[in-house]
Amino acid sequence: MAMPQNLTGENGFCFAQTLDFSCPSPPPGEAGRTFTAQRGQEPSGTPLSNGTASSNVPSPSDSCAEPLCSATPPEEVTQFGQGIKYVSAEGEELACGWGGFTPGCLQPFNTSKGVLFFLCVASFLQGMTVNGFINTVITSIERRFDLRSYQSGLIASSYDIAACVCLTFVSYFGGNGHKPRWLGWGVLVMGLGSLLFALPHFTTGQYEARSAAEVGVCGGNQSLPCTQAASSLSSYRFVFMLGQFLHGMGATPLYTLGVTYLDENVKTNYSPVYIAVFYTAAILGPAAGYLVGGMFLNIYTEIGREVDITPENTLWVGAWWIGFLGAGAASLLISIPILGYPQRLPGSQRYIVMRVSEAHQLKDGSHKKASDPDFGKTVKDLPRSVLLLLKNPTFIFLCLAGATEATLIAGMSTFGPKFLESQFSLSASEAATFFGYLVVPAGGGGTFLGGFLVNKFKLRCSGIIKLCLLCTVSSLLAIFIFFIHCPNMPMAGVTQMYEGSALPGGRLNLTAACNAECGCLQETYSPVCGSDDVMYYSPCHAGCKGVSENLRNGKKVYHECSCIEKPLLPGPGDAEAGKCTSSCAKKPLLLFFMFVVILFTFLSSIPALTATLRCVSDRQRSFALGIQWIVVRTLGGIPGPIAFGSMIDKSCLLWQDQCGEQGSCYIYQNWAMSRYTLIAGLVYKVLGTTFFIVACLLYKPPPEESAPGSSDASENGNGDAQEHKPPLPAEEDI
Repeated sequence: MAMPQNLTGENGFCFAQTLDFSCPSPPPGEAGRTFTAQRGQEPSGTPLSNGTASSNVPSPSDSCAEPLCSATPPEEVTQFGQGIKYVSAEGEELACGWGGFTPGCLQPFNTSKGVLFFLCVASFLQGMTVNGFINTVITSIERRFDLRSYQSGLIASSYDIAACVCLTFVSYFGGNGHKPRWLGWGVLVMGLGSLLFALPHFTTGQYEARSAAEVGVCGGNQSLPCTQAASSLSSYRFVFMLGQFLHGMGATPLYTLGVTYLDENVKTNYSPVYIAVFYTAAILGPAAGYLVGGMFLNIYTEIGREVDITPENTLWVGAWWIGFLGAGAASLLISIPILGYPQRLPGSQRYIVMRVSEAHQLKDGSHKKASDPDFGKTVKDLPRSVLLLLKNPTFIFLCLAGATEATLIAGMSTFGPKFLESQFSLSASEAATFFGYLVVPAGGGGTFLGGFLVNKFKLRCSGIIKLCLLCTVSSLLAIFIFFIHCPNMPMAGVTQMYEGSALPGGRLNLTAACNAECGCLQETYSPVCGSDDVMYYSPCHAGCKGVSENLRNGKKVYHECSCIEKPLLPGPGDAEAGKCTSSCAKKPLLLFFMFVVILFTFLSSIPALTATLRCVSDRQRSFALGIQWIVVRTLGGIPGPIAFGSMIDKSCLLWQDQCGEQGSCYIYQNWAMSRYTLIAGLVYKVLGTTFFIVACLLYKPPPEESAPGSSDASENGNGDAQEHKPPLPAEEDI
């Protein structure tokens, strides 16, 4: 079969094309007419795909040659006839459908762009659920089901535990199997996990909160949480853990098999762009999760029930479960079209033939074993597959570099909102929304830009690793911004004495003469901002005796506060519920450089992933991604939040008192938080830079003369120049 060469513009994102194959619908009686190339090439009368068609009408493979922004008029696009079946040379079904049901209306979606769309929706839902909703609602779940912090930590970790358990099995067998089926069933399992996560809301009784207006004021603070019996609601943590475990199981194929399925079915040059779009959707998901989840938390968990407490109240529980219901239903729906895709798309064989191997060359030549078509189809080859990857130093150090970057990303996503909350004196919902606005352009833009740069400059494996190194060094320099911090808002009894003097030795002293008669409890933390611009632990600790509601913003206003003096007039002052607003002048500078750190951290993600795919043999790509994800999660994703959390906890000024036991941190020392964040960031960025340098130095590319002519034969070469090269050596035998 004659093989057309130099299809530079295929699967492009509006890039210049070398060839343009027209696809007119053949008139009756002329179905055998062949396609004609612009430059006078006349391929034989067989479809341009890896298979043969039972009819001579143009096959769906020609849709693979259309750019994403095609200028072809709609009326010129080939329409598929009823009952036409496209099969590969091995008899493999290539039509889109479910079993024998392959309607013609589905075939226009049987392209790389169609797969990209559905995988983007799936990755968006996964990111929104696992990295968005979970992080946003975890505080509400703790409050609603009486969970301790370590128990909610186990819930969050269940996702990574499930992924580590399933990665080897899924990436090894799925990599050599029917990838779309693995992907579709995975998305379906992920949807079931979301529905299970929302189930406890419907199986428990109504949430009852003490909402009397007088609770918390001087003389009215009589709540005794220590006398309450241990709640049985905490046992629901096992349901949440199972839901997260299903999330982890379902998402495992998405970022291993999904990436390799895209990579196998598009041209090598455009693979980074397709993968970048896929990962950009995955990053926009958490941002949407923060924004939408924060919006749902402003709705009371028992919808339709009127309560006289506001979201600022520490007893408030928002409608945390709505997002999981919606995401679960959407995941079940999106799994249906993914299950309908064939094992490989029509026309994908040409990319495999034209692909230039950039696998790292081992000294003993054992890397050639992976080229055997029968390699990796049985469990007996599993140990040899692992050994081949372990003997690849470039792959090992790219995995380690990915683990350091994953640690920073996991730490930033978990504690980024908390950092903003402390530095700029924001509420938890405001900080989550603020962080979402920061991540959308920086994380999403950086991810897409990374893939675009690899494609734009036609980078080979060594050039890609150098780009990763440049990005890591840039973010390393930007992270020094954490030398700067915003000062803490003054808080009576915590950062200063009630008279305004500094606390001796940094010790807490919440009791003063002005509130000694109020009987305030330290268990009731409900900060208020006094008219003197000083924060107080609670209305009771400010000595407030009356309460009303501010009609302008709906916040409670406390009156006759004996510990607060009016600025100009003598007598007790007022206080408003919530923290005092920070007027930090360094806020724009901090936000700008945080944006730069996030941008360059995500900018290296797609190039690093592309380098991983290229430094291993084609048949090991899915398995290599699975092993890499295990390393990244074991060394980065799981310990990352723990490492960052323990560092940040060292800067805590005020701990929650749970009946004599230490709970979570209420107030952080801002300068200490910045210093510890800087130390953690520097350690991991320096390690990442070192690993990228070593990976670059140890990479051994294949000899240039062994690479057949292709559109990306040179690291910075122009695809157009390849048109005048001689035909592929194996062309006559294909």
